[in-house]
Amino acid sequence: MVKMKTENLKLWFGNKEILKGISMEIPQNSVVAIIGPSGCGKSTFLRSLNRMNDFIKGVRIEGRVYLDGKNIYDRDVNVFDLRKRVGMVFQKPNPFPKSIYENVAYGLRIHGMKDKRIIQQTVEESLKDANLWEEVKDKLFESAFSLSGGQQQRLCTARALAIKPEVILMDEPASALDPIATNRLEHLIEKLKKKYTIVIVTHNIQQAARISDYTAFLYMGELIEYGKTEVLFTAPKNKRTEEYIMGKFS
Repeated sequence: MVKMKTENLKLWFGNKEILKGISMEIPQNSVVAIIGPSGCGKSTFLRSLNRMNDFIKGVRIEGRVYLDGKNIYDRDVNVFDLRKRVGMVFQKPNPFPKSIYENVAYGLRIHGMKDKRIIQQTVEESLKDANLWEEVKDKLFESAFSLSGGQQQRLCTARALAIKPEVILMDEPASALDPIATNRLEHLIEKLKKKYTIVIVTHNIQQAARISDYTAFLYMGELIEYGKTEVLFTAPKNKRTEEYIMGKFS
């Protein structure tokens, strides 16, 4: 079943075309990796999936992005509700200057949840889903900044999970992490796809091969190749894909 789909998605920053007609389907409960050299439009594409580019002055977008068959760029779409359904975890951990507990509870509160029992239950569930509960359950009201970088990234994941999204966007979430924390994050992603659809931008080709079900290779704003990860990595159809995977350019 297709969860999201883009059709001829184009995006300009001013006069510069960044995305050049990208069309692809994102299956439900899968991990889709977006790979490609720096500056190829990976993060811009990811942010198009929940309209984060709306915040950038001078952006112009053409084409369609469907979530469960509804174009998210239609005028009647509530962007606040959209970003609740399509959550995001950023490249660098960005915990709020609050306690561990309040970091996770924050999204619930801004969406109008006032029932303390439900908030408490959701905080615990989200931390468990993010594989962090056992490490923080005895210090929930300590500062989030007391956590390690890897723990902070899992806390930000828990914060995204708390509002019960359907899709999770991850923009190079392991780029600032050490190998052990990266390994934990990858195990977490594998676990989360049972409940969520995940789209991850990664500069680490080996990581894409390890954790994703499908991989998209972007180059200069174009979708060069997209398909099942095992096929794309072992028998790419496009020579540029093969050269990138072999490390002949970056």
